[in-house]
Amino acid sequence: MRQMDLATERGWIVGASRIVGFTGAGISTESGIPDFRSPDGVWARNRIVDFQEFVSSEDGRVEYWRQKVVSWPAMRAAEPNSGHLAFADLYRQGRLDALVTQNIDGLHQRSGLPADRVLELHGTTTEAACLSCGDRISSDEACRRVEAGERAPRCRLCGGFLKPATISFGQPMPVDVMERAWRAARNCDLMLVVGSSLVVEPAASIPRAAKSAGARLLIVNRERTPLDGIADSVVRGESGAVLPRLAGASA
Repeated sequence: MRQMDLATERGWIVGASRIVGFTGAGISTESGIPDFRSPDGVWARNRIVDFQEFVSSEDGRVEYWRQKVVSWPAMRAAEPNSGHLAFADLYRQGRLDALVTQNIDGLHQRSGLPADRVLELHGTTTEAACLSCGDRISSDEACRRVEAGERAPRCRLCGGFLKPATISFGQPMPVDVMERAWRAARNCDLMLVVGSSLVVEPAASIPRAAKSAGARLLIVNRERTPLDGIADSVVRGESGAVLPRLAGASA
């Protein structure tokens, strides 16, 4: 584990031309968004409604949307922090090829990263999608409809179930996004992992694939991860303090 001078790690970033970022909940907790797995996280405070329950039970859909309406105002109000902005800075420098994220908050796009460079493995909470026809509406519109009395809103085009466009337990991962993430990992020369516990599969295997393909692996996280042992460097600290120094922005 490196000390906080970060000279070696900055040298790697300066010398890299195809950086792929990989982010988890830890980068967004500094924007006030709670994580899912901590003792006071989202899953500790809510009943988990898995995908099968959502599609098979009206009560499950009602509970899912109840939780969504409660959590949406804080999610909508969150702003990108200096960690998100550092990734955007790497993109402007021409060093960041792609950003793979387990997060659903849309903060990377709001920080200035083009949407086509952000690969959202677990979907996005900023929209709701029809499970039948695929039509999408904003979460603002969907939550207004719930608050107006539609306890489990349906698609106004085809009548299918509307669901926040996130990946629930038991729901298939987005094949196209996963394929792009694997391809980016295998082609990068440095993978920068930030704020992920690296325990959720198949996402956690993506940094391992980058390392196996010859890329350097740099992990920035507050806690240990299962991939620390194969990383070229592990930096303990808050992403908002560490990343601006790595990216060359003002600390």
